[in-house]
Amino acid sequence: MADIAPLRPLRYAATDLSPLVAPPYDVISPSERLELMARSPHNVVRLILPDGEGDAKYAHAQGELEAWRKDNVLVRDDEPAFYRYDQTFAPPGGGARRTRRGFLALVRVVPFEKRVVLPHERTLSGPKEDRLKLFRATRTNLSPGFMLYRDPSRVLDGPLETAELLSTFATADGVEHQLAKVTGADAVRAIVEHIAKSSLLIADGHHRYETALRYSQEVDAALGSAAKPINSRPEHRHFMVFLCNGDDPNLVVYATHRLVHSLPAFDWAAFLRKAGDLFEIELLSGDVTAHEARLAEVGRTTNAFLAVAQPKGEPVVALLKLRAGADLENHPTLGQRPKIVRATDVAVLHSGLLEHVLGISLDAQAKKTNLAYLQDPRQGVEKLHTGEGQILFVMNPTPVAQVREVAEAGEVMPQKSTYFYPKVLTGLAIHTLDPERQV
Repeated sequence: MADIAPLRPLRYAATDLSPLVAPPYDVISPSERLELMARSPHNVVRLILPDGEGDAKYAHAQGELEAWRKDNVLVRDDEPAFYRYDQTFAPPGGGARRTRRGFLALVRVVPFEKRVVLPHERTLSGPKEDRLKLFRATRTNLSPGFMLYRDPSRVLDGPLETAELLSTFATADGVEHQLAKVTGADAVRAIVEHIAKSSLLIADGHHRYETALRYSQEVDAALGSAAKPINSRPEHRHFMVFLCNGDDPNLVVYATHRLVHSLPAFDWAAFLRKAGDLFEIELLSGDVTAHEARLAEVGRTTNAFLAVAQPKGEPVVALLKLRAGADLENHPTLGQRPKIVRATDVAVLHSGLLEHVLGISLDAQAKKTNLAYLQDPRQGVEKLHTGEGQILFVMNPTPVAQVREVAEAGEVMPQKSTYFYPKVLTGLAIHTLDPERQV
């Protein structure tokens, strides 16, 4: 099944990583990018979101990387290792702090049809082209992906406990981070052998994985007859990932809510009438956050959402619960989705409400023409108040088990079906893609 290996990455020589690391490139706003750059002249954001216009920015990233290596800001580790990575955090919205544990490793890239690495959502071409140009210019894998393996018996807890602590630091969002190094031969072997029994589910970083696969194929094609044999292990055929036990109870998926905006027209009463064909509707009073517990309770047995709007200047809230016995197979839009997909909240929302009721096409959904994605429903309510949104859908999170069921069936869900918090930082390690170096 999955083929993983320890890595000998480039890492920052400094032990305090807090001014040097950054979130994944695709969640960094322009203002956050400037804040990260101000923290250090060597913050990794200068590589993943480099200065410059057009394709010149990729060359700029290459120049920065080469200078940092020359000045020993980044140095090559002296031995292969897995890097245990712990993140201790308070859940979004509050609650007791918890720790998510995983480790950085290299996974051999293979096409999805091999059913070794499993995607769960669709990707867009634009982000992949951008990341591919960065791969080509820097010849490095700067940002790790995030994948889940199966380990219900917690077999790997012991080998991961052998790690030697390298760095402890905190980031501005209140998350505490620990990076530690697993080098013992027995521990490394146990990790490799156990992961080989599992398929890997992409939790985050679909675009990055597909880019890594395409880059490896490009390099092999360019090398032609000089390419290494298929069973060899050059760096460029491997992608750096954060691997986490998908059966760990501390692995929690949080909800991503949908804010609809910029429709030519929106009428709350008309929306409720049309939605009533498929959903039981209960009008509620008070703040939307007061009803999240009720939504969670209802969502344990059926598909449900909270819909929020401001038709007359004051917020109104409705609980939408899928009608018992609803004929989804013959529904005009949901009927076009595979059975295992239309069992998910995100598919029922995207096909049954966004597409069928509000008229937002699949293409418009993919391009986010009328959609914004939010982690905090209160932000959505504020945007309704300012006129930046027309209707907010508050969601339950998609269970990890359901994500895996869909992926193992060879299907995918709509974008932003999952929100794994916290994000895995970029800058903990950098994997070079040299076809002459073996992993």
